[in-house]
Parts: sequence; C-alpha cells; structure tokens
Amino acid sequence: MAVIDRIKLRHRRIRKKVSGTPARPRLCVHFSGRHIYAQVIDDVAGRTLAAAATTEAGVRGDRRANANVEMAQKIGTLVAERSLLRNVKAVVFDRGGFTYHGKVKALADAARAAGLDF
Repeated sequence: MAVIDRIKLRHRRIRKKVSGTPARPRLCVHFSGRHIYAQVIDDVAGRTLAAAATTEAGVRGDRRANANVEMAQKIGTLVAERSLLRNVKAVVFDRGGFTYHGKVKALADAARAAGLDF
C-alpha cells in the first residue's frame, strides 16, 4: 500500500470522529511536497472561518519548497492570529491523516502558543 493511500485511510478514520462545530471549529492541516495549508472550519455551517498557507505572498519564502518545520510554525501562528480576530479561541485539531510529528507538531505548538485552545 502506497504512503498516500495510508494517509487517506487514516484521514478518513480521523474524520469519522472529528467534526467542527460553531463553538469549537476544526483546525485542519494539509501538507503537500511544497506547501503547508491550515484552515479553521465550521463543519455545521460549511464555512471556513480562517485560513493560512505558504502560497500567500506575505508568507511565501524565497525557497522553492516551503513545507518545512520553520514554515509550519509561521502558518500555525498566522492561522491562530486570524482565528482570534474572528473570536475563535477553542478548536478541534484535525491532523489530516499525517502523524503527529515534525511539521504537524510544530504547527500545533505554534497555534497553541499564539492563543488557540485545543
């Protein structure tokens, strides 16, 4: 079984249990080979409340690949700040099928340090 297939299976298993509500939206993360994406989603209303990605002009680094621990910390801080501006203080963390290690852990720790509660 390919790595991508295992990630998809894990993500499907996680999404059975994790859902965002208006009181505690879901902080969803995704990592491609080059970029990092994070969104705060209210699944009940089907709305994205806050988002941050390395594809944005103000965040983009000078390197070709921006999917590293340093950029994950920046994205975690940025998505937390944008969430707090929308009065979202508590979230449910959805690691997207990725193991809680490295970039995922760095993003989560940076979001916690910036004020999000999960």
